[in-house]
Formats: sequence, structure tokens, C-alpha cells
Amino acid sequence: MNELKKHILIIEDEPDINELITISLKKNDYIVSKSFDGEKGLKIARESIPDLILLDLMLPGINGIDVCKLLSSEKETSGIKIIMLTALSQENDIVKGLESGADDYITKPFSVKVLNARIKSVLKRNINLENPTTDSIIIENIQISQRTRSVKIDKKTLDLTYTEFQILFLLSTHPGWVFTRYQIIDRIKGDNYPVTDRSVDFQIVGLRKKMGSKGKLIETIRGVGYRFHLNET
Repeated sequence: MNELKKHILIIEDEPDINELITISLKKNDYIVSKSFDGEKGLKIARESIPDLILLDLMLPGINGIDVCKLLSSEKETSGIKIIMLTALSQENDIVKGLESGADDYITKPFSVKVLNARIKSVLKRNINLENPTTDSIIIENIQISQRTRSVKIDKKTLDLTYTEFQILFLLSTHPGWVFTRYQIIDRIKGDNYPVTDRSVDFQIVGLRKKMGSKGKLIETIRGVGYRFHLNET
């Protein structure tokens, strides 16, 4: 297999959607494998270890959530990036999928341009979530320093609480990533800073207010969680 090209596996049981995605990916010079059910998809993933999987949630046999859990739990396949394909009404499944190891999701019907943008974004992700090495960043003219725990917007220093800073640092160092409320809690909790899923929403409201016009960069994903917004064209 050509090492210069990224290999993407499509696991989607609807032939028209599977073919549409296949054509788009090949036009963008990806190597493509495809499956129409979870069992065969798992077999291909384990044998070929693709760079990324586009995984439908509603599959015959093994459903997408279980496929995601299995791949994420196995050492050989745990590094494969996964983008879920889902219907708008499947919010609970989106949360389950993200918390079981998926990297992102796309709702049906979707734009081919957005699909390609999401694929490129996910393939670039190499940050270790548990042990981030980034100390400071500048993004969208926001200066954030983990060492000094300071945030500046247009040279103005923001007065953020511990939890507000942790949320902003997490989201801004992973732009485009969708985090569920419980994923946010897992990554920002401290011994003296109890956080609940409802308080995450409260902290986001306060953080956005302090960020002024930049607050809109923290995007609410309805029924799922939050992400630091990336433009998708």
C-alpha cells in the first residue's frame, strides 16, 4: 500500500451513501476500502489498520457504537481515527460514540466539502489528550499560557476561574474536536474543584461572557457538548 496516501475505510450499509463517499475520497487521492456491515468492517480494520474509518452508527449486525468500542479497546486498532456518520436525532448515540473512542461525527445529510474538511482535520490530530505538552498557544488572537494560567485578548488579561481556564485551554488546544460534558469533566477536574455536567454549562456561559466577541468561538453542539469552532467551507 502506498505509504504517502492515507487509507480510509468506509463502514456504511446504504449503497448510495457508500458510493458517494467512495467517489469523493478517491477524487481527493485517498486509498479507499469499504464495507456494508459491522462484522466485515471490523475484519478489514483489523487486517489493514486504516488511518481513518467513516463509521455509520445504524449498521446490520454489530452496530457502529459496538464497532467503535471494540476498535478502541484493542491495542492494534486503538490508534485508528474514527468519524461517526449519524442522523440528527441520534444525540444519545453521538455522546456514546464520542465517549467510546470516536474522534468526531458528521450528521446526515452532509456536505461533501464538510466531510472532506472534517477528514483532513481529524487526520492531523496527533495530540495526546491525557498528557498534553502544549504550554501556551495563540489562536484567533487569543493568547493562552498554561504555565502562568493567563489569557489575553487584544492585550487585555481576562480574570478567569480555575475551571473556566481549564475548559478554554482544553478546547483551544484541540480546535474542531467535539468534547462531551463528561469528557470535559474527566480532563479538568481537580481535588478542590468539583465539576458536574450542569456546572460545565454554567462555566461555559461565564467564560463566553468574559471572552466578549471571542466567546462565539466556543460552539455548543446541541445535545452533545462543546468545541472550539473551526471554519468549514
